[in-house]
Amino acid sequence: MREVLDDLVRWWEADEAAGMGTVVATWRSAPRPVGAAMLVGPDGSVVGSVSGGCVEGAVYEAARRAVDTGRPSLERYGVSDDDAFAVGLTCGGILDVYIERVDRANFPELGDVSASIRSGEPVATVTTVGDACAGAGPSAATGATAATGTGARASAPPGDRVGRHLVVWTDRVAGTLGSPRLDAAATDDVRGLLASGRSAALHYGHDGERRGDDLTLFVASYSPPPRMIVFGAIDFAAAVARVGAFLGYRVTVCDARPVFATSRRFPEADEVVVEWPHRYLTGERAAGRIDERSVVCVLTHDPKFDVPVLEVALRMPLAYVGAMGSRRTHDDRIARLKEAGLTTEELAKLASPIGLDLGARTPEETAVSIGAEIIAARWGGTGGRLGEMAGRIHHEGPA
Repeated sequence: MREVLDDLVRWWEADEAAGMGTVVATWRSAPRPVGAAMLVGPDGSVVGSVSGGCVEGAVYEAARRAVDTGRPSLERYGVSDDDAFAVGLTCGGILDVYIERVDRANFPELGDVSASIRSGEPVATVTTVGDACAGAGPSAATGATAATGTGARASAPPGDRVGRHLVVWTDRVAGTLGSPRLDAAATDDVRGLLASGRSAALHYGHDGERRGDDLTLFVASYSPPPRMIVFGAIDFAAAVARVGAFLGYRVTVCDARPVFATSRRFPEADEVVVEWPHRYLTGERAAGRIDERSVVCVLTHDPKFDVPVLEVALRMPLAYVGAMGSRRTHDDRIARLKEAGLTTEELAKLASPIGLDLGARTPEETAVSIGAEIIAARWGGTGGRLGEMAGRIHHEGPA
């Protein structure tokens, strides 16, 4: 929902209804991840995407029906044997899309959700998207069936659990899923997902029984964006900051030299800090502003800066630690880090020389190679050419 939030809240505040489709589950080579959303506005306009274009005509029609009837539905889209290129997922994947009407009446907590996301406060929305006992499961909407809507299975009559919302923060909740016990069980589990920034489907009995699977809840977690910390106020750092911002990171550039570490030189960075790198990273860790999603790029080219900060970084549970330099610089750096007491396991976490082999020459090209390595590390990619590989294109990995 984050990618469509501005438009959704604008219509919500104007007391207008929008149709929203959200990807709540995927199998095989699905083109968009869980949590991807598409809106159909009151004027018929479309914002966002759930499939990269493969089935969005069908989702559009289902969203318009949801707005007109007020009834949500859970649709399943996949490859049609007869007419895949018309409305099916030609990439071979399968996805479940929950389609609902969103307005002030059925989601009064949306304003609070929006305020939390904008302020960086972690928040999760929980929606009951399926009820096996009420027959509100995913309808098989592939091929011509998806285009016409024939066979779509809407939710049960009003009073059923499908469509209810619960909003969970670290210290409070709002809304209800229809049962105090279900609310309590879901809140406990959702806070675990929220702590790791994960979105997922959960299953319970009607009264919150964890061994039950009558109800399907979709949890969309909205944590603050992950951090990218770039050490070294050089021209390569400006390009890396630009790529980091494009990838959705909150970017900090840090250097001990005030004449180089200026906001004017790094307009794409969220903040520019003048401090010794190892002191800054140690302080951020102590303040709890670093987590397992954070990435660190050391571009200082100077042992007095990069060895101390790498000694700190490689002992932290970070998503990625990379350091720029030639192979000779790398060998010298490894020797210094060994002298500092780092273990073989800790040194193995270091991506050095930084980036993938793209033949990069300019700062911008080098930044792309670094961004590509960070993406590969996150999703388990090899960095190889897809045309020379077999198997799945879309990797599964942490949210």
